[in-house]
Amino acid sequence: MAPGILRRLTALAALLSAGVALAAQTTAAPPATAPPAAAPRPAQAPAAAGAPAMSQQAADALARELYQQLIEINTTDSVGNVTTAAEAMAKRFRSAGFPAADVVVLGPEERKKNLVVRLHGAGTHKPVLLIGHLDVVEARREDWSTDPFKLIEKDGYFYGRGSLDMKAGDAIMATTLLRLKRAGYRGSRDVILALTADEEGGCCNGVDWLVRHHRELIDAEFVLNHDGRVGYSITSEHGVPQEFALSATEKMYADYELGVTNRGGHSSLPRPDNAIYELAQGLLNIGHYTFPFELNEVTRAYFERMATVRSGQTAVDMRAILRTPVDAAAVARLSADPDLNSLMRTTCVATRLEGGHANNALPQRATANVNCRILPGHSKEEIRGDLIRVLQDAAITVRYVANDRTVYDQAPPQRALPPSPLLPQVLQPLERTVGALWPGLPVVPFMNAGATDGIYTRAAGLPTYGVAGIAVDRDDMHAHGRDERVRVTAFYKGNEFFYRYLEAITAP
Repeated sequence: MAPGILRRLTALAALLSAGVALAAQTTAAPPATAPPAAAPRPAQAPAAAGAPAMSQQAADALARELYQQLIEINTTDSVGNVTTAAEAMAKRFRSAGFPAADVVVLGPEERKKNLVVRLHGAGTHKPVLLIGHLDVVEARREDWSTDPFKLIEKDGYFYGRGSLDMKAGDAIMATTLLRLKRAGYRGSRDVILALTADEEGGCCNGVDWLVRHHRELIDAEFVLNHDGRVGYSITSEHGVPQEFALSATEKMYADYELGVTNRGGHSSLPRPDNAIYELAQGLLNIGHYTFPFELNEVTRAYFERMATVRSGQTAVDMRAILRTPVDAAAVARLSADPDLNSLMRTTCVATRLEGGHANNALPQRATANVNCRILPGHSKEEIRGDLIRVLQDAAITVRYVANDRTVYDQAPPQRALPPSPLLPQVLQPLERTVGALWPGLPVVPFMNAGATDGIYTRAAGLPTYGVAGIAVDRDDMHAHGRDERVRVTAFYKGNEFFYRYLEAITAP
């Protein structure tokens, strides 16, 4: 066994043995007009002499203020402006006393500039880089019950586009740096915050651009990605936390364009060779296909740990899929849960469909987009080949769609990256912080089924971890959908968590 794999397996084994029994707890909702009072905090590094410490309640009020400001700046790719949001946050940091040289707004396109802020430490260790994207997916007012570009607080939730993915995290990370600066905090390492463009798609992914053009601004020992599990790390049930997922790896995103062309003709003279029908049959073949079951070291450790937390048939099935040979019936039962299914296999799903050119003409062309999330170890071109095989129709072309929407006959040989090692300087402070705020809550290694900017930092050799103290109920994840929302108490608890955790990993 390779030494690197052995080290990661050893670290995972230590993580699994360190877990304790889950002690669920609930927190009463605070009044809608004010953040909750601060919980008692453990001993911490002293602030600079005479520096006024910001209370947790004041920090929560600041986080809410930044949260609202960010959500009410439209940062969609179509009509929004990420630069406006980056400049708004830059103004906050400059006003708080950050030197101009440590607050930089830059990027390749006028609407797609990124903010990079540095809080200096003692330099005992290399910096930690915090990343979060400022852009959001599209949202139409007519689809929502509230204005998606207004922060609305009602019924114990914050509503708004980006309320979860991921302007909550942006506000929390910015608040943490502003709070540390005000206290005169000087940790063992620099803290770098990068708030960036086009994670959701577009011309100019900010993390990719910074890695390629300004590595010196963001070079670090490791990276904390608040995008985590689409903006959260804690899965809850009816508000009761069940697990804290430390994302150490993720699937690879890939789009494919499926197309059928035809000579067309007059709609009064239909023929069997209809482009729309032919494409539709191919899409049904993909919809009925299931990619093979597969575990890696992170997902295996996840199911091992969660088998001790879950109960009933689910726990039995989680243990069964870890055995050799694999229990196919257990795999089938777990696969009925979309969250668990995404951890066990590559997935491909049709997401867009277009066909025909006139109501009274036979279609000359029909196209569809199929979106795939690829397990580590597999390539984009390999999956393109799998789709061709599943379609069983040489008349349907399968072409790769790049991030800039250019379409190619073949996909690049790029493979999903292996997991980041579970560094003790990341994991141990995390377990302590989680244990202090949520006693008994297990910290489990996790593979993110969605794509994040972690693909760029991992590819650059920077170990990257999805970490966010926000909790979301299993059946209440509205990211990318209508009425995106976050529980108010979860937002404030996430704000407190991140401040404590950042202190812990930068402790002198």
